[in-house]
Amino acid sequence: MMPLRRRSILTGLVAGAMASGPARAADPVFVGVSGPLTGPNAQYGAQWKDAFDLALAEVNPTAAHPVRYVFEDSQSDPRQSVAIAQKFVNDPRIVMELGDFSSPASMAASPIYQRAKLVQFGFTNSHPDFTKGGDYMWSNSISQAEEQPSLADFAVAGLGRKRLGVIHLNTDWGVTSKNLFAAAVQAKGAEVTAAEGFLPNERDFRSTLVRIRDSNPDGIVLIAYYADAATIIRQIRTLGLTQPIVAVSSVYSPKLLELGGDAVNGVHVITTFFPEEPRPEVQRFVASFRAKYSREPDTFNATAYDTMILVSTLVNQFGTTRAAIRDGLSKVRGVPSVIYGTMQFDQATRRVEGARYKRLLVQGGKFVLWQGGTPS
Repeated sequence: MMPLRRRSILTGLVAGAMASGPARAADPVFVGVSGPLTGPNAQYGAQWKDAFDLALAEVNPTAAHPVRYVFEDSQSDPRQSVAIAQKFVNDPRIVMELGDFSSPASMAASPIYQRAKLVQFGFTNSHPDFTKGGDYMWSNSISQAEEQPSLADFAVAGLGRKRLGVIHLNTDWGVTSKNLFAAAVQAKGAEVTAAEGFLPNERDFRSTLVRIRDSNPDGIVLIAYYADAATIIRQIRTLGLTQPIVAVSSVYSPKLLELGGDAVNGVHVITTFFPEEPRPEVQRFVASFRAKYSREPDTFNATAYDTMILVSTLVNQFGTTRAAIRDGLSKVRGVPSVIYGTMQFDQATRRVEGARYKRLLVQGGKFVLWQGGTPS
């Protein structure tokens, strides 16, 4: 078993304590975060932390119970997420857990949180089965059962593709997403010509791409994260494949543009967050994020920000115990949200309601709203 890395971050925004003197500093509420700070998915953990800190700087100064977080580095490895879960459930300070990044890492730890009656809030966990792990598993991430039909609609109805080659991460999340996509494509009268999986550590995709090419698709679909997607797209271009490429929301990140370079121009992506969306809550968040970090936020920043706003709402409206957090999630309504406008949860699925997808295109080295039209 890979040893649990001991790197952790304890963050408490001092602004909240300073705003009201020593009494405020004595009354923090702690949440545990399990996620990647090192390893191939480290960028996601860094994105979370930036957004957490921005949210807490805003809410802690006026909160009766300022929130702090303990971030344990899991590398998004299921073996490490399990060890972190044991640590968090045995720490009486922790009233709620956030993470892990990938659904497989989260789901491996779910039984531990369920037995301990500690809410596991998987805010990037889109696997349909994540919240089925027990009534202490909740999420504001869109399920792949909802995202994949939207992706299929973009590829088939939006781009007019009828024969789609699929390249997917060969994990439980990736295979489940691929199966949901294939079913949605078939329901729309189109077909998947080939579906090829890849392992998380793969870097040479040429044999996979040859099999996709030989299936004669008129479009290529990527179910991956941004680092793998950038490498795959570069190799697609090298092989001379010119079919339109459509990708899941998990590839939407400025890092895709950085890692993919000119090769990612023309790639289509769906997302629930886009910084140019004119809604006031989006523009306020984008302005605050730019002012603090001098760069554009992406979906993972927005989701992490929304999540920490929700945490502060729960502890200040419903109480500071593990049981109060669980009960609060079933009752909370109208929590401000960058992505959804407001957040509330479906009681049957324990997932957020009201997803709205945007369709994007990479053009001139940046993401822009797709204006329609069928590529050649």
